[in-house]
Amino acid sequence: MDLEAIVQEVGAQLMAQEAVLATAESCTGGWVAQTVTSLAGSSNWFDAGFVTYSNRAKERMLGVQAQTLIDHGAVSEAVVLQMAQGACANSNATYSVAISGVAGPGGGSDEKPVGTVWIAWMTPEQTSAKKFLFDGDRKSVRKQAVAEALQGLLKTN
Repeated sequence: MDLEAIVQEVGAQLMAQEAVLATAESCTGGWVAQTVTSLAGSSNWFDAGFVTYSNRAKERMLGVQAQTLIDHGAVSEAVVLQMAQGACANSNATYSVAISGVAGPGGGSDEKPVGTVWIAWMTPEQTSAKKFLFDGDRKSVRKQAVAEALQGLLKTN
């Protein structure tokens, strides 16, 4: 899983479309944004990264509705969809990716075990989300989430 190669493809696609990306991250703690900004020239297609680890930050910075968090929990399709929308609404981005999950080693439940990650992608045409269940330790879960988030951007174009 070569994150640098994936982000080069993402950047090329966004540049070709004159599009701009924003990220909204919880369990990955800004890893997607860090991967993007490690590429020289990414300032041409990357606008902002939101690290919204707490529910209050998701509400304050991205406009996630408190009732959505109460009804569905932070690790849910409804929340990542609102995070993706909020990332675009609070930046100059035309595309966004949002991630929320349970990276472990604790925090899991029967309904949302460790490794459960929701990722959403927003484009000018649509917003979609997908649930993943990743194996491994905390670092492995987070890295797999970053890779899927970036690969998902390639599929949206």
